[in-house]
Amino acid sequence: MTIVDTTVWIDYLGGRSTPQTEWFDSQLTRQPFGLTDLILCEILQGVRDTAMATRVRRELAHFDVFDAGGEALAIAAADNYRSLRSRGHTVRKTIDCLIATFCLMEGHSLLHHDRDFDPFERYLGLRVVHP
Repeated sequence: MTIVDTTVWIDYLGGRSTPQTEWFDSQLTRQPFGLTDLILCEILQGVRDTAMATRVRRELAHFDVFDAGGEALAIAAADNYRSLRSRGHTVRKTIDCLIATFCLMEGHSLLHHDRDFDPFERYLGLRVVHP
């Protein structure tokens, strides 16, 4: 399964062409994609009105939405944050630590356009799709 990060969803839903959105669009019928509840929250926070939120929720309903959270994930994400910080890489957003750690724990790949995930790939083995 490939988890699609908020950065890609925003571009995709906004009709912007990037390497990530083009690859995602080309693979939609070829493999499974999903998102986490945290990603869903970020996407819906960026929606300006109720009608648009309803449309976005309808589009995202075609994908698996995983519950990402709980004590085990919180502890593992904090461990990963400290590990990366000790290597000189401070991740800017806690939610990115949670998303990356969820993918690591569950064995999912991540499609993203956010430099905060790069150290997770380089040092912790996060599988990232590189279109």
